[in-house]
Amino acid sequence: MPHYQQTISTTKSISGYGLHTGKKSTLTFKAAPIDTGIKFIRTDLENNPVIEASIANLDQTIRRTQLKKNDAIVQTTEHLLAALKGLEIDNLIIEIDSPELPIFDGSSKVFTQELSESGIIQQSAPRKVFKVNKTYRYKDDDTGSEYILKPASEFKIDVQIDYNSKVLQVSSAQLNSLSDFNNEISDARTFVFLHEIKPLFEQGLIKGGNLNNAIVFVEEKVSSKELLKLAEIFNKKDIDVKEQGILNNIDLRYENEPARHKLLDVIGDIALCERYIEGHLKVIKPGHKSNIAFAKKLIQIMKKEAPIYDPNQTPVKDIHQIMDMLPHRPPFLLIDKIMELSDNHVVGIKNVTMNEDFFNGHFPGAPVMPGVLQIEAMAQAGGILLLSTVPDPENYLTYFMKIDKVKFKQKVLPGDTIVFKSELISPIRRGICHMFGQAFVGEKLVMEAELMAQMKKVK
Repeated sequence: MPHYQQTISTTKSISGYGLHTGKKSTLTFKAAPIDTGIKFIRTDLENNPVIEASIANLDQTIRRTQLKKNDAIVQTTEHLLAALKGLEIDNLIIEIDSPELPIFDGSSKVFTQELSESGIIQQSAPRKVFKVNKTYRYKDDDTGSEYILKPASEFKIDVQIDYNSKVLQVSSAQLNSLSDFNNEISDARTFVFLHEIKPLFEQGLIKGGNLNNAIVFVEEKVSSKELLKLAEIFNKKDIDVKEQGILNNIDLRYENEPARHKLLDVIGDIALCERYIEGHLKVIKPGHKSNIAFAKKLIQIMKKEAPIYDPNQTPVKDIHQIMDMLPHRPPFLLIDKIMELSDNHVVGIKNVTMNEDFFNGHFPGAPVMPGVLQIEAMAQAGGILLLSTVPDPENYLTYFMKIDKVKFKQKVLPGDTIVFKSELISPIRRGICHMFGQAFVGEKLVMEAELMAQMKKVK
């Protein structure tokens, strides 16, 4: 059974101060249509630029996850993105009047509370899911971080941290279902070592840091003079070090709270893949830099992954509906079903049988589907995507403008079912569509190409 996309039912606003900039910001959460994804809108900047929560807009990962599009940035996004993933919210507009999200208490708890109160509603389209069918491994040799992703019936994650520290012991945390995120992970706070605080100040970071939004671990003995200086920096009357090796600002909510927070960060960072992962992820020594490196690797894997085709699923468009939109007719109608259709992608099906006319000559005794017809079938599926943007598609025709970067990987033979997946490279403008398409037989990539076409009204 497919899981359906979700958004919120009512608009909600919250305010707080950024950890690194120290600036106050107000966030306004608004419902968004199907396939919108997560989008930030900088309302304090001219023309209200939009920044999609996508790996394509990643700017940097030094102590936080920062997104940038053109000249507009939004930083410290990971705690909110983790909350959205934990609550399984797919589509949301986030208006923000500052370059940085509020830190609140250093966890995701405020975000999950406010968004839950907004009401979460199901939408009519299936969620985009990456179903893990085999084991993938990634290791960052610079940091020693390791990521292992295995098949599972739902998203699960295990995290182990090791800072080679006398006060922050090796520990682990687990999340067996996203439904447990709010109760088990969302309130785990960020942490820092005392010796890191001064360099962070010198880098122009943690201007909004205080002893209410982070756990501070102390590895070395601190003099009375240094404690007085810290009290001055953080505007505290008195600061001391507890027996556990943490400042006396706050108590741990869990014995393994740092590990839980690192698990939270992993979820927030890999949310930039823009897909739900159906698999079990094990991470050793995570960090923002390595999280993002793994997310980039995962995106490359996803791009090569065949869409899941269930012949029992009702198509988005059957052959009759396809013929209502396309002028093509047999034997040149080369798409049988449309299984997925959104504003930016399409998935179409071609069942290849020995009855195809072209097998009579291509080739006698060794039937192979011509590559040019594979491209034509992909283009017809893309034509459905393009024509779906107008209310009267029967009055339009689509014409090729360019075919580029064509690669044929495997032969297509009688009995094969080809699954075509095409995604927009850029938004449709003036009836011009530029897309990247792939063709799969089973899990094998058989062909890929970039196509450009133009739609023109003829009636």
